[in-house]
Amino acid sequence: MRPNTIRLLYIGNKLNKDGFTPGVIETLGPHLQKEGYNVAYAGTYKNRFLRFAEMVWKTLTLGRKVDYILIDTYSTSAFWYAYFCGRLAKVIGTKYIPILHGGDLPSRLKRSKRACDKLFKKSYANVAVSGYLSYEFEKAGYKTIVIPNSIDISKYPFRLRERPRPKLLWVRSFHRQYNPFMAADVLAKLFQYFPDSELCMVGPDKDGSMEEFRKYIILKGIENKVKITGKLSKEDWIALSENYDFFLNTTNVDNTPISVIEAMALGLIVISTNVGGIPYLLEHKKDAYLVESQNAEQMTNSVLELMHNSELASQLMQNARKKAESFRWEKVKRNWIELLS
Repeated sequence: MRPNTIRLLYIGNKLNKDGFTPGVIETLGPHLQKEGYNVAYAGTYKNRFLRFAEMVWKTLTLGRKVDYILIDTYSTSAFWYAYFCGRLAKVIGTKYIPILHGGDLPSRLKRSKRACDKLFKKSYANVAVSGYLSYEFEKAGYKTIVIPNSIDISKYPFRLRERPRPKLLWVRSFHRQYNPFMAADVLAKLFQYFPDSELCMVGPDKDGSMEEFRKYIILKGIENKVKITGKLSKEDWIALSENYDFFLNTTNVDNTPISVIEAMALGLIVISTNVGGIPYLLEHKKDAYLVESQNAEQMTNSVLELMHNSELASQLMQNARKKAESFRWEKVKRNWIELLS
């Protein structure tokens, strides 16, 4: 089948217009459209009840008219959106494909095994966006196909930071599971050695953590060294990244974050916690530094070590850019075309 003859219904959280970080639905969907697929969307309401109602309604009304239903699937309460839409797709006889996201999704396999059996064993295919999720799902008895998230590599100009400075960038939604407070702890420790250290926090508030973070940096006396931008467009934070040398990924739970891949593409030196799918994405001392979760001292020492070893830092940056190029859409799209054909 040719792409322009294939009709898709894509179900996910399409909420960028409401100030949320763009989801995969807002990158993968347009990519598929450019390849010629006919894509309809469900999940455009900010209100969660209206969003779920739209997903169910479009599954029922459009489901029989499309060839496949793509369903973004997460570990949180949104898992049940995917579950009910998948069950409806099965009832109406349309092939559905859960797209697996979220570093905590393996715990959902244990908490809701009966529901997971019905969702993942009855699907046309289960697409894991990382080797980590593929491993966890296969271990639990669910077949998967690995198709990673993609980036438009041409939009990410690479700059080699030849003499790394203590200029730190953090890009993520403010949420407790992403542990933004650890970034503040790293800055406070660095400040003891380098008074010119700076930290920039980019991302929207998701659970009230931003206000808690503001209070936290005041208590630590570093509020004048921290810039909080809120949500920025992709173009704006890429331009902003020119002013920074290190990218901190401080999360307690993770899979394969696009922001980390983007940082690698830009030439930022990535230092990340080694949770979830991160060790499947990054290799310690080859393209990044990995540290224990909630270990700000270890992350600080990593920054200091790389500031004093510019040769190693350069190797990390160049290797990271090379790896980021493997996530370009031109390569990833072949897997989607093969699956949907």
